[in-house]
Amino acid sequence: MTDILPAIVSAAPRAELTAPTQRELMAELGVRPRSRLLARLPGWAQLFVTNKKGMVGLAILAIFVILALLAPLITPYDPYRRAGKPHVQPGVEHFLGTSRQGKDNFSQLLEGSRASLTVGFIAGFSATLIGLAVGISAGYFGGKTDEVLTFFVNVSLVLPALPLIIVLASFIEEASPTVIGLVLALTGWGWSARTIRTQTLALKSREFVLAAELMGEKKWRIIVREILPNMSSFVVGGFVLATIYGILAEAALEFIGLGSPNSVTWGTMLYWAMRAQALQTGAWFEIWPPAIAIMLTGAALVMVNFAVDEITNPQLAATRRIGPIRRFLRRRNRSVDFV
Repeated sequence: MTDILPAIVSAAPRAELTAPTQRELMAELGVRPRSRLLARLPGWAQLFVTNKKGMVGLAILAIFVILALLAPLITPYDPYRRAGKPHVQPGVEHFLGTSRQGKDNFSQLLEGSRASLTVGFIAGFSATLIGLAVGISAGYFGGKTDEVLTFFVNVSLVLPALPLIIVLASFIEEASPTVIGLVLALTGWGWSARTIRTQTLALKSREFVLAAELMGEKKWRIIVREILPNMSSFVVGGFVLATIYGILAEAALEFIGLGSPNSVTWGTMLYWAMRAQALQTGAWFEIWPPAIAIMLTGAALVMVNFAVDEITNPQLAATRRIGPIRRFLRRRNRSVDFV
């Protein structure tokens, strides 16, 4: 940004006796000088910290993760036992009211975040890891390896995910969040593998990869040092989509009654709210908290993904930097065609 400031100064009208200083231009452009703490961070961390969407998404996600970790210590009531009368309105005693069974909704929301987030992150991490290994192997090695791995990718994409999950869930009784996350990962890695394979095919013919091969670099080193860093946005995007898929799929399974009725998750909260006809009876406080929690978690993950895209995509990063300059020139009645 600072290297463009001299050009703006030179474009000022000659009638002005004094040109604005660099500090004044930076203030009008909305550019803040970097603090010493920010200057010590790596380049990608500096870009992420200065990205508003990324920081908002990370803050929302951090709040849910912290609440999930501290749930056993901060829940005011036992989420598995009756804490009051049925359908008590939100108040001082019960922050989010009580359910039809008399359980505290706020305590259930905190306890449910542990299982739902665990399932989502395990499903996202496992599906991304499988898709990354299969996609890079198929795209880089090619030949028979590509044919065999692409066959399994196509099979995973053709199989209907939700009916398969329902069949698998019917055979697993009282499954832990880890088992549910792994089952969801086995049905959700295909799209990530297909995207990463396509990107690997495009990168393997680039000059820096060919140069590394001519220098005699080992294949695993080329994959780790040359290919992986250039597809970080695809990896993060696959992780975000797989995590959202895991949270929504777990909630859907619990909502249709295939989960354990004795567990407490965001999905079971929606299930019992449906059984109690919460919307019809006006007990909005029983169904809205888990629904909003699922929505906010998904929105936070998407905002983090947008931030990573802006950091890793040069065109998006340039657009982000040029925006303040365009607004500055419009305020000065200058042409913005060259930017």
